[in-house]
Formats: sequence, C-alpha cells, structure tokens
Amino acid sequence: MDFDLSEDQLALQEAAARFLDEQCPTTRVRAAMAADEAYDRELWMAMVDLGWPGIAVPESLGGLGLGTVELAVLLEQTGAHVAPTPFLQEALTLEALAAAADRGVADAGWLDPILLGDSVAGLAWQPVRAERDGARWLLSGRTGPALYAPIADVVILPGREDDGAEHLFAVNAKARPIAAEPAMDQTRQLGWVELDATPSLHLGEQDAATAFADLGALAHAAELLGAADRALAMAVEYAKERVQFGRPIGSFQAVKHRCADMLVDVEGMRSAVYYAAWCISAGDPDRSIAASTAKTWCSDAGRRVMASALQVHGGIGFTWEHDLHLYLKRAQLDEVSFGDATFHRTRLAALLRDRVERGESVI
Repeated sequence: MDFDLSEDQLALQEAAARFLDEQCPTTRVRAAMAADEAYDRELWMAMVDLGWPGIAVPESLGGLGLGTVELAVLLEQTGAHVAPTPFLQEALTLEALAAAADRGVADAGWLDPILLGDSVAGLAWQPVRAERDGARWLLSGRTGPALYAPIADVVILPGREDDGAEHLFAVNAKARPIAAEPAMDQTRQLGWVELDATPSLHLGEQDAATAFADLGALAHAAELLGAADRALAMAVEYAKERVQFGRPIGSFQAVKHRCADMLVDVEGMRSAVYYAAWCISAGDPDRSIAASTAKTWCSDAGRRVMASALQVHGGIGFTWEHDLHLYLKRAQLDEVSFGDATFHRTRLAALLRDRVERGESVI
C-alpha cells in the first residue's frame, strides 16, 4: 500500500508553504502577538478566500470536499509558520458540524458564517457533565482551556453522562462572558467556559465524540510536526553558520549526532501523523489507535526536538529577538491540547485492552 502523498496533495503542500512564506513571516507573527486582536484577521480572511477552513467539508455544504490528509498537510504548514489564525479550531468545528448535518442535525446557523470567516468557534476537549432533560440536553461544569473561547460565537465540546456515555455538543458562547486567560503561545487565546445546566445543541453520540477526539489529536500532532520540522531546519542552518574554534559547530560530532536525532524524531512524527490522517480519512478501524499513537509520539518527540534546537543555538536561542521561542511555545500548547502523551498512552492502553477482551489481535 502506498502512503506517499499524491501529486495533488504535494501540490497543495507546495502552494500552502509558498502562501505562508509570503503572507506569514515571523515579523507578522510578532505583530499579531503585540496587537490587541485575538488573531490576524487579514491573514485569516486570506485563508478563508482560499477555502482552507472547509477543506474537508463536503462540497454540498460549501466546502472543498477533500479529506483529512489534505487537512493535515495544511496544519503542518500552519505549525511551521506559527500562523496567528484560528484555522485549526475552525476546521475541526466545521467537520463536526458537517458530520452532524449528515446525520440530519440542524447546525443552528453556525456552519455558513464560520465557513465564510464571519464567526469564530472555540474548542474544548475535556468533557463536562451532560444531562438529558426531556428533548433538551443540559451541560454543567467548567471546561478545560478552550481555544478562542473568549471571542467565540459557539464552542464545540464533549459531554459525559453519569453512566459514562459521551456525546458531542455545541454551546452558544455569546450567552455568557468568557474571560481571556494568558497562554504560553501568545498567538492563541484561551478561556475556560463555565456551564450551569446550560442548554446545548446535541451533535452526536459516542461515535461523534470519538471522531472529535481523534481529529483533535491528529490536528495538534500535525501542527507539532510542522513546528518541529522548522526548528530542525533552523538548528541545522545555525550549525552551519556558527563558528567556534575556527570551525562551524555543525562539524563537531556531538552537534551532528544531536541534529541526526532530531531528524529521526521529525521523520517519525511525519509517519505517525500521515498514517493517522489516512486512517481517519478512510474510516479505518484503527483510526483511534493511530490518532493516539500520533499524538503520543509527536508530543514526546516535539519536546525533544525543541530542547535540542535550543541546545544547538546556545544562548541566542533563549532570547526574545530570536524566532525559535515562537515555535517552542506553539509546540508546548499543541503538546497538551487534546491530551498530552500520558493521556494518550492511557487511552491507547484502554483501546488495546478492549480488543484483547473481545478476542481480537492487537498486532
């Protein structure tokens, strides 16, 4: 079976990299960090004009009708450029709303405005308490950190009944003030949503909640891949230029070994991310296992790559003026969003245990 990107996917990758090289230099990222706005709206609307938010949304609903692999291609590039836009959560929200629409659930008028860039969605991944009240669903509790919740019109989040069953919901975020909280990655805004028997739109049952968790894990793993790949490139370039004892530091064996280890980690991340993307796109039975494997590996490997990139750069890598910290901070937020490595190891253990109990192979 061939897991290489197709010609069309490679063309998309090249076009996305070229677009972000031109439109999203690190000077623009720094300007967005210093601005009062939650994100760079001009850059975001340029992405909307290209159809990026709806890349995996069916054409019948106004999207491009492509798939999860193409979404991963774009997310790798937004990670590599630390794009200060809400692309990740808008793409995940649109997929959740489109899947609900396919099941006959009305989207409460949110899908089109988000697709057109007129509304912003927030994401929370940790479940709150869900309770059925006749035909309504009520949510209670405090979410974990929710991306862009303070400016969102709607927040997508899972809810869990007392019997452990999980569902996926959408909540009107404008009905309650949500304070912005400081985030490690200053290109993104976080907020905690307080719910108290809050009415919500029910988007789907366990399958929908699982698909949301899988796609969220993959999306952050793909961004981690992009950030780590860029940090590796920066470290190699610096090792060629920095001279010590009359030689480029890249000629020293210890630095060579460190850069080689970084490459091994990045290529492992790439394999895990695109295998998981293919599994999700194809509806493969292993898609949850693949998504958690990708998030586990990318969280651990991304941290190692960032630490090594800092070591190669030495003191200058710790300065505000150098761009390396932009990628480090994006990687740190992506590492913990939708579950860190420990969370996904636990999830993997549960998934594999269930298989064993059903008498199925885990190999």
